[in-house]
Amino acid sequence: MDIRNTIRHYVLENFLFTDDESKLKDDDSFLARGIIDSVGALEIAAFLEDSFGIKVHDDELLPENLDSVGSLVAYIGRKQPQPA
Repeated sequence: MDIRNTIRHYVLENFLFTDDESKLKDDDSFLARGIIDSVGALEIAAFLEDSFGIKVHDDELLPENLDSVGSLVAYIGRKQPQPA
């Protein structure tokens, strides 16, 4: 499963309690839609660390990094080492 689908599946299952892919668009704001709150952001950070082997620092717990599927995919892309 690729990064985008892994994230989508996690959010759908753990925050929206569904497997209906149509309930979440990649650019839907988690905060604006009430999908996550500050505790949810911490849960997502822990999920990212466990699933993708990255470290989410406190100063990176920002909406621009964690507020949508698209922003999470971009954030992980910046954090993971790039192949040479």
